[in-house]
Amino acid sequence: MHDSIISNSSSYYLSLEEKYGAHNYHPLPVVLKKGLGVYVWDIDNKKYFDFLSGYSAVNQGHCHPKIIESLISQASILTLTSRAFHNNLLGEYEKYITEYFGYDKVLPMNTGVEGGETAIKLARRWGYAVKGIEKNKAKILFAEGNFWGRTMAAISSSTDPSSYKDFGPFMPGFEIVPYNDLLALEKAFQDNTIAGFMFEPIQGEAGVVVPDEGYISGIRNLCTKYNVLMIADEIQTGLARTGRMLACDHEDVKPDILILGKALSGGTLPISAVLANDEIMLTIKPGEHGSTYGGNPLACKVAMTALQVLKEEKMAENAEKMGQILRTELLKLNSPFISCIRGRGLLNAIVIEHENKEAAWDLCLVLKENGLLAKPTHGDKIRFAPPLLINEKEIREAVAIIGKSLQSLNK
Repeated sequence: MHDSIISNSSSYYLSLEEKYGAHNYHPLPVVLKKGLGVYVWDIDNKKYFDFLSGYSAVNQGHCHPKIIESLISQASILTLTSRAFHNNLLGEYEKYITEYFGYDKVLPMNTGVEGGETAIKLARRWGYAVKGIEKNKAKILFAEGNFWGRTMAAISSSTDPSSYKDFGPFMPGFEIVPYNDLLALEKAFQDNTIAGFMFEPIQGEAGVVVPDEGYISGIRNLCTKYNVLMIADEIQTGLARTGRMLACDHEDVKPDILILGKALSGGTLPISAVLANDEIMLTIKPGEHGSTYGGNPLACKVAMTALQVLKEEKMAENAEKMGQILRTELLKLNSPFISCIRGRGLLNAIVIEHENKEAAWDLCLVLKENGLLAKPTHGDKIRFAPPLLINEKEIREAVAIIGKSLQSLNK
């Protein structure tokens, strides 16, 4: 109903995408041209709060000056050598990130979904080489409601029809267990061909589903007991988003394989990483896995700076404080249309209750008109995940916009 509120200049760019681009996304009708900190501007120079942060790829804020400086300086020196040769930044980066998270080794990739694929390959190889699973029998367990991308492997583990419908046949050796259910997980672990359990500490795309206290530490205990690799997909939940450097840190748990992406570049280019100790990582030998761009000098330089910024500017601590204020202020709105507020740190969601099934989408259109950008997921849920440098004044301004926009649902 609000799609008609589009400027002439915006409609030009939207029509270009409609005509020449694949129709695999349904974005809000806004055309952005600039970003800085917690804000973005459209082509008509209207300013918005960014409450999606590139699905948590822009944790450090748009165009963070330190990250951009690293990007520009390295881009003018050397961007890519491929792994056919050594470069002067790869070893430095590998030392930096492994010491940062406390692992023996890192395997650098580009996109988050490549990180997930890499973790699965590592787990299968470990299953054969170390656990002694019979050849081609290794299984990977996933949690119901998972989302880690749209490759064939990722959709083979999905329980969402919009991801997998009419794309089969699917990858074998994948099984699903309910999320946030340790009893079901232990039952599944009776099968000694299980090599790994890959899970999100908080399910992002499913609508910021926060598990019960003790779930993550329970996974750790069960994985240790049954000799199964604990694979934490921290691509969206990691890098200070939930109020800790990693969401697993809330329960002082260290996964066997850690997958990172998104904010590892501060939103500048695709960078992902898979971290593990030698027993797991060294099961893959030269020529058995790789990537043309993985570990490129530009990515190495940018990732080190992006990680440095998170610690220097205490972004995890700020996410913890601002997240509590955000949820408290949303609760104070006392809106009859919000049936649930949930989240940790600055990864949050509201569930919209309304007779109109498009209410969450319509609300996001009104939010856009009022100067805040957010996007529904799974129909009735809206994620609120601003960059981690947001301050209390900005949180309160944003909640005022949300409160004002919710009133449109009365109509």
